[in-house]
Parts: sequence; C-alpha cells; structure tokens
Amino acid sequence: MRTAGWTDSVTVLDRVTAVFDAFGEHDEGLGVSELARRANLPKSTVSRIAGDLVAQRFLDREGDKLYLGVRLFELAQTVEKPRRLRHLAHPVMTELRDVTGRTASLAVLEGADVVILAIVRAEGGCAPPASIGGRLPAHATALGKVLLAFSRREGVARLKDGLPQRTPRTISDPAVLARELTDVRRLGVATDTEECSKDRVCVASAILDHGGEPVAAISVTAPASEAAPDRLAPAVRAAALTLSRRLDTTPDA
Repeated sequence: MRTAGWTDSVTVLDRVTAVFDAFGEHDEGLGVSELARRANLPKSTVSRIAGDLVAQRFLDREGDKLYLGVRLFELAQTVEKPRRLRHLAHPVMTELRDVTGRTASLAVLEGADVVILAIVRAEGGCAPPASIGGRLPAHATALGKVLLAFSRREGVARLKDGLPQRTPRTISDPAVLARELTDVRRLGVATDTEECSKDRVCVASAILDHGGEPVAAISVTAPASEAAPDRLAPAVRAAALTLSRRLDTTPDA
C-alpha cells in the first residue's frame, strides 16, 4: 500500500505534467485561466504551480501570459546532444570492440562523476563497472581521469567531496591524482587498474572538440589478469581521434 506522502508526490507530478501538456506547438502564450482549462485543474492550483515553475525558469512570464521556459530548452539540449553523440560513436565503438576484442564504453563528465552513454559489448568479455546511464566517480575511472585531464577547468578542484575509495587501489590523494592527470595530458590516454572495480582494467582517451575541450571519452575494459594497457592504448587513442575528427565535420554533433 502506498503511503500518503508517496500519493501526494505522484499527484503533484501529475499536475505539473498536465500544465506542461497544456501548451501547444503554436501557442503565443497562455493566461492562467486558459492554462487551467486545458489542464483540467483549478485555477488556484495552476496559479500556484505556475509561480513555482516561473521561479525555477521552467516557465517564463510576460505580463499575464505564460510561456514554456528557457530551462526546458536547456534540458532538451542535454538530452539531444548525447543521442547524437551515441549515434556518431556507435560504428567507431564497434570497430574498437572488434579490433581489441574488449567491451567499449562512451561516457561524459558531469560534476565529479562520469555518466555512461553507450556500451558495445565484446562476446565473452567482462562487463564495464556501470550500465548505460550509470554514474561512476571520475577520479576512480580511466574515462573520468582523461576527461578531467583535458578540461580547461582545474580537474581536481571539481571533486569537492574528496576522493572516496572504491577499491584499495583507488587514488585518494589529490596531489597524486594531479600528477597523474599531468601524465594523462602528455600521453593522451588514461588507465585505471582495479581502481574502480576489482579485476577490471580500463584504458580511455578523450574525444575533443575543435577548441580542444573534451566532449566525451571512449574506453575499453578488460580483466586485470588478461589486460595489457600499453597494447590497448593505441587502438583507444585512434578511436578517440577518429571521433574527434567526425565531431569537427558533423553539424550539430
């Protein structure tokens, strides 16, 4: 049986969704009365919800008219960009998987974490430590370290909550991590050897835009007992360079 709190939260979400759904593609802005009629909600309820949504920039208000807000468009862009990136990366990831015989992953940096966007699995290969949509601490992963290394912002400074250890091998000293990021920038690849997950080795390289900023990172994962990171690194680096060039020549990618 649902608790009262759970029922209340679902009801609020349903009402907010009804308000958003009330807007049509060609609307020039809606007043609260029209918005309430379309959403089939009391005017007082819509007025209160609209006030909260305006405060959070999900709706814009001009006079007595309400419009879908800029924050919704910002969020839509964050969804569309990964979709295009996955589409562009998939053939390169497949080739990387075929060349190395290892599972390939694609990830982006979000705060102190990396978020996995795509995985191309190798038959019989070991799984990466996170599924699609999953998060991993950037400092503990090759994917995260290579993205931190090539970010113009000071990478270690982003890790405001410290460097928690996932395994005994995870780097937990910011000074040690900073030195490793310097090496990563020089080499163009990052590795983690059982730093994120036991018996897993990962090798990653950054996908850079035309200004040299990291857009994402691509990696391969292998069992620690079988991996030779130095042998995997050239193929991973080549895949990242290929994607960087394709991003540079693909509109809106």
